[in-house]
Amino acid sequence: MSNAPAVRRRAYNCPHIGADFELNGKLDNPAWAKGAWTDEFVDIQGDHMPHPRFRTRAKMLWSDKCLYIGAELDEPHVWGTLTERDSVIFHDNDFEVFVDPDRDNHLYAELEINALNTVWDLILVKPYRDGGPAVNGWDIKGLRTAVHIDGTLNDAGDVDHGWSVEIAIPFAALGEIARTSCPPHEGDLWHINFSRVEWLHTVVAGKYVKVPNKPEDNWVWSPQGVIDMHRPQRWGLLQFVHSEQPLPTEEPKRDILWDLSEAQKEFRGKHGRWATSLGELGGQFAGVLLEATTHQFEASLGGWRINHEARIWKG
Repeated sequence: MSNAPAVRRRAYNCPHIGADFELNGKLDNPAWAKGAWTDEFVDIQGDHMPHPRFRTRAKMLWSDKCLYIGAELDEPHVWGTLTERDSVIFHDNDFEVFVDPDRDNHLYAELEINALNTVWDLILVKPYRDGGPAVNGWDIKGLRTAVHIDGTLNDAGDVDHGWSVEIAIPFAALGEIARTSCPPHEGDLWHINFSRVEWLHTVVAGKYVKVPNKPEDNWVWSPQGVIDMHRPQRWGLLQFVHSEQPLPTEEPKRDILWDLSEAQKEFRGKHGRWATSLGELGGQFAGVLLEATTHQFEASLGGWRINHEARIWKG
């Protein structure tokens, strides 16, 4: 079993809006009043880690055409360097979106944006740890983004309040990677998560410079338990609603299959093959049906299935 500590998966009711709107990065359109703020972001490893130095929070809305995401990032020193689309944006401080419409842990979208409103959009055929690959040539057709700086950009001589971002992702683009209804229907569940990369910096000759040999901080909405955003099973639950609904809850059968997949990865790392029986995994997965060879496996529980590439689906 994984050594990652237990984490509480976040959940969000995303309200429907009747009309699309223009973006300016400020989240001042009246439509945003319908969406609640998420919990403040925490360290990617979980609530047991030190609380982030600066507050980050987000909101979501949906129309018949788009998924809207807005975020506020408190930041006393707003800076950015990358201006070319599809640069590796997390080399700057950034805000990141990860979305898996059909929640199968495969073929999901990633979007990163910096304070210069430069974006990097890509899809992962499957997580890196399961073989990837990333498809950098994929663009979100019709993507709209806007950034607002509450202060000054790249001015080390003053103190800023932060920056905010608005993103509108067309469902038509997400439909290219969704094996589910897209646009979604009332009550549909997706997996989504947000990450903020924050670098320690110093000032050299009046300019911001990253502190050498210091890793970045990773602050997220729904904690991953490990420093790895590419574990979609640990992302938050996004529920599309038209009116007030109870928040979606944990799904124990899916989580048991995920734990089995993690146990199989650990077993393979030690023995060079997949376990072919539950007994080899310690026997803690009562009720799971495991069909396996030394080269592949598929397990099922309560109508859910998972395979050796960590793809999970209903059926």
